[in-house]
Amino acid sequence: MSSKVHAAVDAAGLPLAFVLTPGQAADCPRFVTVLNKIRVPGRVGRPRTRPAAVAADKAYSSRANRSYLRRRHVKAVIPEKRDQAVNRSRKGSRGGRPVGYDTDLYKERNTVERCFQKIKSWRGLATRYDKAPESYEAGLHLRGSIMWLKLLTSPT
Repeated sequence: MSSKVHAAVDAAGLPLAFVLTPGQAADCPRFVTVLNKIRVPGRVGRPRTRPAAVAADKAYSSRANRSYLRRRHVKAVIPEKRDQAVNRSRKGSRGGRPVGYDTDLYKERNTVERCFQKIKSWRGLATRYDKAPESYEAGLHLRGSIMWLKLLTSPT
């Protein structure tokens, strides 16, 4: 009956990718799935699939996610969970270095929250009238497309 939306959003607050999961599913394992769905077409050539930096909240903090970003040469802006920091410090020098992240870039993470507020301006998405996951995800994509079209057609 419940579902959770995982999204990748650009710096302007426009959605790049959506993944819909059951409500009881954890956030962390869906990180790679969301990033793999990003496709930003350019004027020529293949679409971009690798962002310069990824800002996420503590729910996405894991060694696997950080190593994935390191392999793809993407800057990780993800704070470390308190229990992970305690476990690391308990191991002493074998625990590794503390996780560092750019606090100024992390302050921009609210663009994700603002994107979700724009998405929820549609009553059907906010109240989840669509019970079928396919219908709900289609509504998410439609709303995201409209948000992009408004940006492209704005007279600025």
